[in-house]
Amino acid sequence: MDKSLKIVLLLLILIQGGPLAAQKSGYIDTEYILNKHPDYKVIQDVLLKLSTEWKKEAQSLDQEIKEMTTQLKAEEVLLTEEMYRQRLEEIKAKQKASQEFNNRIFGINGVYYQKQAELLQPLQSKIYEAIERVSRRNNLGLLFDKAAGPSAIIYTDPRHDYSEFVLDELGIEDNN
Repeated sequence: MDKSLKIVLLLLILIQGGPLAAQKSGYIDTEYILNKHPDYKVIQDVLLKLSTEWKKEAQSLDQEIKEMTTQLKAEEVLLTEEMYRQRLEEIKAKQKASQEFNNRIFGINGVYYQKQAELLQPLQSKIYEAIERVSRRNNLGLLFDKAAGPSAIIYTDPRHDYSEFVLDELGIEDNN
């Protein structure tokens, strides 16, 4: 009786595991897909323009601080102690303002990264929806992203690359 119970359990496991073994898998390269998408180039241009403007503003603040410091050193012997401290406080306030500007614009939750997320979100949603449609149409149980950070994908067979299918789904032609 014990042996027949083991056989029944083994058969149940094989029946349940059968669909898992039949799952198809593939991969995509989201970096490749993004670089092929014309909207991504527009977004990159907008972000580059914004960051260039903000970097110029930050450099202008830094230049003002440098000039104030140079002027203070040049006039140091002519200033009273109180005037010297007042100018030093002005420089420190300007340095603090510059640091706050850089943090507000380029910090972890800065305006630049918020703008980047705001501009990229609709495109990422569109790509994700196309990936989902391609996965369903091709009966894929698993789809990996080759471009995702440190990944466990060591080798990829081009036959399992679904990136072009996603581009087709998005209506983008390969213009190599």
